[in-house]
Amino acid sequence: MNDIVRDKAAIVGIGRSQYGRFLPESQLKLGAIALKGALADSGLERSDIDGLSLHMGWPLGLDYDQIAEGYGLDIRYVTQMWTHGRFIAYTLQHAALAVISGMADVVACVTAISFTRERGILGGPGDMEGLREGGGTHGESPPYGLTAPAAGAALAYQRYMALYGATSEQLAAVPIAFRKHAQLNPHAYTYGKGELTVAEHQSQRMIVDPLRLFDCSLISDGAVVILVTSAERARDLKQKPVYISAMQGLRTGREEFIFAPRGMGLNQQSGTRTAADERDLAVYRGAGIAREDIHGLYTYDAFSPLPLFVLERFGFCAPGEAAGWAQNGRIELGGELPMNTSGGLLCEGHIGGWNSVYEIASQLRGTCGERQIKDAKHLQWGTCWGDSLIFRN
Repeated sequence: MNDIVRDKAAIVGIGRSQYGRFLPESQLKLGAIALKGALADSGLERSDIDGLSLHMGWPLGLDYDQIAEGYGLDIRYVTQMWTHGRFIAYTLQHAALAVISGMADVVACVTAISFTRERGILGGPGDMEGLREGGGTHGESPPYGLTAPAAGAALAYQRYMALYGATSEQLAAVPIAFRKHAQLNPHAYTYGKGELTVAEHQSQRMIVDPLRLFDCSLISDGAVVILVTSAERARDLKQKPVYISAMQGLRTGREEFIFAPRGMGLNQQSGTRTAADERDLAVYRGAGIAREDIHGLYTYDAFSPLPLFVLERFGFCAPGEAAGWAQNGRIELGGELPMNTSGGLLCEGHIGGWNSVYEIASQLRGTCGERQIKDAKHLQWGTCWGDSLIFRN
């Protein structure tokens, strides 16, 4: 698998719309803005796109047929994922595999969403998935009042606090870091709103104990388009290619509880935590690098505990150490392992995580200005579900 994938596909175009709340543009219009931007960035024409790989379709975003018809595309390859943030990696992986296998020449990964237009489905009585029999996809259990995604993350961090003595004050290190990054990013929704302090974090209202307001992602509208093609074609295009060096899939089973590390004793999990295992670390072998070669880590930060859990999932920290390890600027620009340098979902915008893919490509091109990671060579996308990609320039 390593030789099949390593550096065989590349990101060659990136585009985005404005990120904001209650934007007047429809999802179709936002996506069109991002697509035009990606085409201009890459030097490709609309007619070059023959594949679609989609992350968030209806009701938050657009389905593949709406995109193909609305944008006048002639498509021969389509994949569309479930409407959840955890499938961002798979969406990009399918795009890469499509061009590597020859099923498509240029695949557009399109995410155009409006959380504010569709906010009625996010938890509560209108949450179609969260209220299904047996609980929802984020660990919701409606009979016990857990009717929104934040509940699963809150439950996981409550357990983490009980096991390891972590605190809400330690959790503040995550939004504090990402707000700092957003102040260097004019595209971020929280740009110009100033940096956070622990005191400000602690003064905010409780959303689901122990998660406070700044521990929960922004509710945003916006779009991102990422264009993927083969490494051979990428070399002849306008931008410096960003190669996909390795990838691995999402893990599931009785040991996996949404948002929580393995072995936490939640739901059907055992109560025995272990360090990152060989399957978690396979992505580094696939890229032919060591974990220490990663210059920046990006993740789906819908809630503040998730970046901490990612640090442990991939062995940057031992079980129970991440909350303490992340203090004193370690995950900030200039720190030991910068994370989500655009501000992420917490502070830039919730575009399903695709804003971080845009940032990864920009970092590896060296175009991030004040928030540029010095000498960035290898960047990782990874989530607390174990899925990951490694990118290089």
